[in-house]
Amino acid sequence: MAGRTSLVVVESPTKVKTIQKYLDRGYVVKASLGHLKDLPKSKLGIDLRGGGFKPQYVPVRAKAKTLEDLKKAGKKAKALYVATDPDREGEAIGWHIAQEIGLPPEKVYRVLFNEITEKAVKAAFKDPGRIDQKRVDAQQARRVLDRLVGYKVSPLLWEKIRRGLSAGRVQSVAVRLICEREQEIRAFVPQEYWSLHAYLAGTVPPEFVATLREKDGEKIVPSTGVETQAIVAELEHTTFVVKSVERGERRKNPSPPFITSTLQQDAARKLRFSASKTMMVAQQLYEGVEIGNGGPVGLITYMRTDSPRVAAEAQAGARDVIAARYGAETLPDRPPFYRARKSAQEAHEAIRPTLLDRPPERLARHLSRDQLSLYRLIWERFLASQMRPALYDTLTVDVTAGPYLFRALGSALRAPGFMAVYIEAPDESAGSAEEEGEMSGLPPLEVGQRLGLVRLDPKQHFTQPLPRYTEASLVKELEEKGIGRPSTYAQILSTIQKREYVRRDRGSLTPTDLGETVNDLLVKAFPDIFEVAFTAQMEESLDEIEEGDQKWVETVRQFYGPFAKDLKQAGIEMEDLKKGKVTDETCPTCGEGKLLEKWGRFGRFLACERYPDCKYTRNLGESAQAEPEQAGVTCDKCGKPMVFKQSKYGRFIGCSGYPECKNIKKITIGIPCPQEGCGGELTEQRSKRGRAYFGCANYPTCRFVVWQRPVATPCPKCGAPFLTQRGGRGKRFVACWREGCDYRREIESA
Repeated sequence: MAGRTSLVVVESPTKVKTIQKYLDRGYVVKASLGHLKDLPKSKLGIDLRGGGFKPQYVPVRAKAKTLEDLKKAGKKAKALYVATDPDREGEAIGWHIAQEIGLPPEKVYRVLFNEITEKAVKAAFKDPGRIDQKRVDAQQARRVLDRLVGYKVSPLLWEKIRRGLSAGRVQSVAVRLICEREQEIRAFVPQEYWSLHAYLAGTVPPEFVATLREKDGEKIVPSTGVETQAIVAELEHTTFVVKSVERGERRKNPSPPFITSTLQQDAARKLRFSASKTMMVAQQLYEGVEIGNGGPVGLITYMRTDSPRVAAEAQAGARDVIAARYGAETLPDRPPFYRARKSAQEAHEAIRPTLLDRPPERLARHLSRDQLSLYRLIWERFLASQMRPALYDTLTVDVTAGPYLFRALGSALRAPGFMAVYIEAPDESAGSAEEEGEMSGLPPLEVGQRLGLVRLDPKQHFTQPLPRYTEASLVKELEEKGIGRPSTYAQILSTIQKREYVRRDRGSLTPTDLGETVNDLLVKAFPDIFEVAFTAQMEESLDEIEEGDQKWVETVRQFYGPFAKDLKQAGIEMEDLKKGKVTDETCPTCGEGKLLEKWGRFGRFLACERYPDCKYTRNLGESAQAEPEQAGVTCDKCGKPMVFKQSKYGRFIGCSGYPECKNIKKITIGIPCPQEGCGGELTEQRSKRGRAYFGCANYPTCRFVVWQRPVATPCPKCGAPFLTQRGGRGKRFVACWREGCDYRREIESA
């Protein structure tokens, strides 16, 4: 075995370089690029015979070369170290890698680290463990459950609504929450109520405002303008007297350091990041960023965690930095302890900087704008979590006016504590707090003091429905209800929008017609499977499998029995929207047939029941409400105006006279095709895999294609008519696309 190296497998190529520099020549680090084996795409891939639910894993076709490379390296290795992410998915990836490489079990080790730093990596390799089969089983159970729901329910939706639809065990529950919130908003009936503010004056200025709170010792909220005016009339001839003046103290505690859900929430509120963008940028910071000549460095701990636990060493480091930057008086007597949720994995740490001697300002020139913004958020939140609470001096003044009691509130910040570093963004779903003024705005007052009434200010209000979910508030709701886990929140949000069940409109998540239709059918057909409490219970079962308290096959078996029964019933009873629902409306074209409400690839529409003899159709719902955007050109076939349209391959220009006129044009980007004698312009298009590219509008006559976005600037080196815009590691640059020309120039990030 002399001279043979040990093989270390990580998930991301970025980690390879970071981890390799911490290990000696006895190790070679390679990347798996995620899962190397999975259930097949073309079939269920689960053996349902005998209730064993054995998954039939196959190599991922796109990873064939990677798998072959790892196998070759494994044959030469004296040992395998699985260094994939410290979660269920990482454990399953490592398990499959170990199976494929085929080394004896005693030669396979598992190394776990929550941060990619030299100290953490070396400590993990000094004391390696073994692959945790219980964690692998929990991942298998989740994968099998998701596959059963997806592959059994989706074809039902194809049959009853239209092809291409899909259902997900957890994603469908998220859609249900959004649909139910929308139903609550529609059903909401605003209730009128009034507030009454008294502008009062003491013996010395300034005047101040007190709000009506009670009558005869009981809370009062006038419900009509008539009631409020009656109170105003009564008070205009009443003496206002100070009943009590109470001074106090209010503490505002710092928030715990970030976990996955709170990071996604605060990044959404403060940085306007989507959940998926937050996780993408956090992954870059975790895996390693080039810092000067020292090579890539992991800047934060693992970003998929539900535990606010912080290592004692990290807390000690934070206290040193806080004392130096903000003064020892901002430190609590002992490091704070933050309690985790019951289901949290305490082995993980919170999301924090790996080394606090790298404040955001020191890293600014090494990070992209997004990386720096998120790193600053994490750095400041962690530091603040280790500091003293903010202290406010408070003042409460009660004023009587006959049977009525008014109250004035004031506060002043005495010691900012953690707020010197970080202030959490407000929760958009929270109700508005009671108005509180500055203490400096209240004059000196004494009990028994008579006050002058300057004026009374009645204001009308109406109760408001709960707001629509945002990505931040939906993540919070999913976490509170126990749906999904840190590794799944971003994927849930991405999936339900990609499937067009939900759209994001000015930050709010709104169900589409399609989303509401699918949700109604699924909830009716599967009252348990897509129920919030049931889904939360399944998440707890997965946790129990990981802890060794349940067997994964038994958990799946308990799920599948009722599910199979509901599935069979749904096939018979679920409403068939493909056939169409008869309406009372007669076809305006033929005057004979009734119109049917149906679903098509572009949404709901009405069609004559006499089709194909009568081809009348009319869009309904969203497709009917959207006013087509004028393209500013006239159709060269029929003379009607052309409008912008959307297909699965991107935007295009189509005739407004469709379906009578089917003339279409590609949208050009204003840059001529460089092929000699072509005369066409370049257009932005999408491949079948969804990747953007730029090709000539004269295709197929001209087949010129470039994969990077053209920029209308000639190449100063070779004279090419345009350059292309590219990017990498947070920097952007323009470069020449011509083969043999190496011109390249960095540009500032937008």
